[in-house]
Amino acid sequence: MKTKPTIGKYFDEEERELIESIEADDAVFKSHLTPARKKQIEAIARATMNGEREKITLRISRNDLSRLKSKAMQEGMPYQTLINSILHKAVS
Repeated sequence: MKTKPTIGKYFDEEERELIESIEADDAVFKSHLTPARKKQIEAIARATMNGEREKITLRISRNDLSRLKSKAMQEGMPYQTLINSILHKAVS
């Protein structure tokens, strides 16, 4: 975050607490991943990984990578698997 919100500019107390928690690096993120959804994602990942694989180098913005890693953590999978899954869905 380049500019910090000033006190009194938050929408409500919950938003203020959330922003301060994130900035203090003590935020606790809770995954809403159910065991059934995890199995579904793992099946998608396995299907994506079938076949011959080729290593590539890809440059993406740090923001996008950070968001991908966060999303992968929430989904309970490695971020590279998530990226592979997204690409597979896009071309299928």
